[in-house]
Amino acid sequence: SKSGYNKATSYLKYFLNSCDRTLCGGICLSLNGTLKALSDPIRRNILTMLKGKKMIAGDIAEELGISPASLSYHLNLLKKNDLVIESKEKNYVYYELNTTLFDELIMWLKQF
Repeated sequence: SKSGYNKATSYLKYFLNSCDRTLCGGICLSLNGTLKALSDPIRRNILTMLKGKKMIAGDIAEELGISPASLSYHLNLLKKNDLVIESKEKNYVYYELNTTLFDELIMWLKQF
C-alpha cells in the first residue's frame, strides 16, 4: 500500500541520515540511490510492469503514455541503481527487474 511504502521510505531516510557511514559501509550510499530511484511514480510503474517479464522500451513507453526520451531518462536511473537489467536479443533491447538487488534489500531490512 502507498502508506506502507511511505512509512518504510521515511524510516529508511531517517536511518540513512543518522547512520554511521563507517559502520554500514557502502550500503548507505547504495540505499540512498535506490530510494531516490524508487521515489518517482513513473519509475515505480516501470518496475511494476517488469514484474515477472521482460519488455522492450517501445512497449513500456506506449503503455505508460510517455515519450521515448522520458522513458530513457527513467530507465537510465533504474539501471544506474541496479534495479533494472538490460539485455540484447537479436535487434531488441529488453529490460527486466534485477531481483537479486530486491532480495538483498529485503535481507538487509530484516535485520531491524
